[in-house]
Amino acid sequence: MRASSVLAAFAAGASIAAAAPIEERSYPITGGDLTVLNYALTLEYLERKFYMEGLAQFNQQDFINAGFPDPFYDNLKEVYYDEMVKLPHSLLDIADDSDPVAFLAYAISSVPATPVQEAIYKFPFTDRKNFVGLASVLEGVGVSAYFGAAAYISLANYLTVAGSILTVEACHSSYIRAALTESPFPKPFDTPLDFNQVYSLASQFIVSIPSTSPPLPFKPFAPLTIDTSQYNFTAGSSSVTFDGAFYTAQKVKPDLTTSTQVYAVFFSGLDKYYVQVEYTHNGDVSKLHHIHRITN
Repeated sequence: MRASSVLAAFAAGASIAAAAPIEERSYPITGGDLTVLNYALTLEYLERKFYMEGLAQFNQQDFINAGFPDPFYDNLKEVYYDEMVKLPHSLLDIADDSDPVAFLAYAISSVPATPVQEAIYKFPFTDRKNFVGLASVLEGVGVSAYFGAAAYISLANYLTVAGSILTVEACHSSYIRAALTESPFPKPFDTPLDFNQVYSLASQFIVSIPSTSPPLPFKPFAPLTIDTSQYNFTAGSSSVTFDGAFYTAQKVKPDLTTSTQVYAVFFSGLDKYYVQVEYTHNGDVSKLHHIHRITN
């Protein structure tokens, strides 16, 4: 995820710990490389479907009318093509017509094992600009996903391919950010996110998963709803209100009380910010606010 985007999660009291060094995180996960491959395949299905739907709904003139330059539509088609493009068979030792989705499905089947199946998705874009905005989010998630998963890949050829996909995802992210007049490279470091963090971001677009698809050993975090209706938000200085977050957090941590010290955790580049939040109650709505300014 690029620096201008943050993933927020809640931590309570003594449960907060410093981020573990990367070498301490390099341990096998359940299912090993097979789990990582199915995880990556899930994300590739999502991105492919997103661009397929958006490019089918909007045409070149639509993007020009929305203020994007004339080549932008063709470049978006190139991004979509990259989701389908051939990978070097000298690296993969599989058929020449392989794309990221086909490679991952092939690699899983050759174990042998069952690849995850494509889910039913719903993407909340209604016009060209919020389609491109969501594209920026998804490309950023892709960068963070491959970056974070790299430490858990054991086979060298899989790691090479993952790195190759990661660099292209980063190019997509930078191009789309520039089209949105955002910095293409806002920080010198990207943000590696772990499996549950990425799955939390991706799951909001998943409507249903086929019952015959093998399950992934990941669990999305409870969603947070940010209330910005009462003020104009300014990054780095404005407070943030999470509506209903207290009750949501209690479902995960039943012993949470209004006197428990709770922190929101924000990620930016390789930095983590633990920001203490306060509890307020208004009728049936519980809110948690961060009360300290975040500075870079």
